[in-house]
Amino acid sequence: MGYPSERMISAEKEPDLTHYEHDHEHGRLAGRRLAWVILFNAIITVTEYVAGLLSGSLALISDAGHNLSDVLALILGYAGEKATERQPTARYTFGFRRAEVLIALVNALSLVAIGAYVVVEAVGRFRNPTEIDTGIMLPVAFVGLFGNLFSILILRHEKDRNLNLRAAFLHLVFDTLSSVAVIGVGIVLLFKPWVWLDLAISLIIVVMMVWSSIGVISESLRVIMQAAPAGLDPEKVRETILAVPSVLEVHGLHVWSVNSSEVFLSCHVCVDNGTSDTNGVITSINTILEDSFGIRHTTVQVETANLCQDRGGAGCCP
Repeated sequence: MGYPSERMISAEKEPDLTHYEHDHEHGRLAGRRLAWVILFNAIITVTEYVAGLLSGSLALISDAGHNLSDVLALILGYAGEKATERQPTARYTFGFRRAEVLIALVNALSLVAIGAYVVVEAVGRFRNPTEIDTGIMLPVAFVGLFGNLFSILILRHEKDRNLNLRAAFLHLVFDTLSSVAVIGVGIVLLFKPWVWLDLAISLIIVVMMVWSSIGVISESLRVIMQAAPAGLDPEKVRETILAVPSVLEVHGLHVWSVNSSEVFLSCHVCVDNGTSDTNGVITSINTILEDSFGIRHTTVQVETANLCQDRGGAGCCP
């Protein structure tokens, strides 16, 4: 397709500041809630570990270790929330939003590592069973359970805010399951010496942990690799832009995200040479992208000639 001239206009849509300020305030609230959960879980971890030593319960000590991983995950999550609040700089033009994704990936991978540790510990307990003082084990296990349930209650409204909080929430959920397993084993040991039950329950928990971590790991890698967001078809985006009056062609289309919630788009659009209201074209494109796909961050370059084609696509908009 040929075009008689090379007049070009590039414009970038700025994000809605009201939306940004609301999200920023929500982020600070989530950070405060996360700080309280960190403190609460740190207390539970110390309590379970001491009680595990006194009772001789390796299951309780393992649960304390699992709780310690929660505390570390939550600390990383809190650090991620604080990092995303930092403003962009000349060097870090997107700010530190992607810190959320990196930390979520670390948290999810740590769940997989913890799962492997639980399997090893469960096998060890099966091979070398030890006498356990259930009089100490069970009350402390119940404290751990209620503590985790309380933490889940605090973060339940924040878990879908971003990948970082989702990964931290998963740690709490599976530590809650671990506490239930410890309590179940303790109750059974009051009546039957069925040490094999500890292994079976541990393996079930590990399968659930790894299964849930896969989603967070996959989403994190997608963002890091700058792939198109899940559930968003770039071809449909292209077709939607082509439906805007005066737009003849779309090329150099890129759709990506820097975190789990913000989608960015850049593209070149060729318009009819007789089109004078290029600002109107850009406004129409931005409006339809936000209404149809929720894309608020856009950079649209308007051309009356396909500059990529004219330059052979080299270094222009591959």
